Amino acid sequence: MIVGLTPARGGSKGLPGKNIKPLCGKPLLAWTIEAAKASTRLDRYVVSTEDRGIAQVARQWGAEVIERPAELATDEATTLSVLQHVLRLVPAQVVVLLQATCPIRDEGLIDRCIARFLERGADSLATGFLCKYVAYGSNAQERRRQEIPGFFYDDGNVYVIRADLIRAGERYGAKREHVILDREQNLDIDDAFDFWVAEQVLKRRAGVPCPS
Repeated sequence: MIVGLTPARGGSKGLPGKNIKPLCGKPLLAWTIEAAKASTRLDRYVVSTEDRGIAQVARQWGAEVIERPAELATDEATTLSVLQHVLRLVPAQVVVLLQATCPIRDEGLIDRCIARFLERGADSLATGFLCKYVAYGSNAQERRRQEIPGFFYDDGNVYVIRADLIRAGERYGAKREHVILDREQNLDIDDAFDFWVAEQVLKRRAGVPCPS
């Protein structure tokens, strides 16, 4: 079984109520729920939350909700611990982690990532971009940007992971695959500015003004 999972806890400090804050006419969380429901490769999709308001919104948009223990909804709780909790309740072989804070996904992106993961026999896969940032004052700053090899940086949009790795306390494994996305899909909302940028991108993609 391939299960899609969105962790969505309450209590965001950077942007209060972030996961259900309206974005272009629908709650932020709904953008990810709709993308997951459009996937043809997910056998099941769940939202993990301890928050009643988030749970209500998730169900309104057609998602199954798994109630998360309060101790897994603190600032100190890790994503891995949340994944492990879900896998104690859902007998999956593959987990597709879809963060609610990444609302911008091309049609078919989730299925494309799953297909690549399966075809390559990967332990894990992540979407992201080639990062060429260097520390100020380092020798690398003297090189042209084109000459900097860079490194792959995961953007949080889609992760595909073997469930047995997660159960063993690991997220990555030895065989890692990645999918490079455009800058619009790299957006991970953390604060009010990110939220505003996401709104502008979604307006442009829709080609019409967003509902107020």
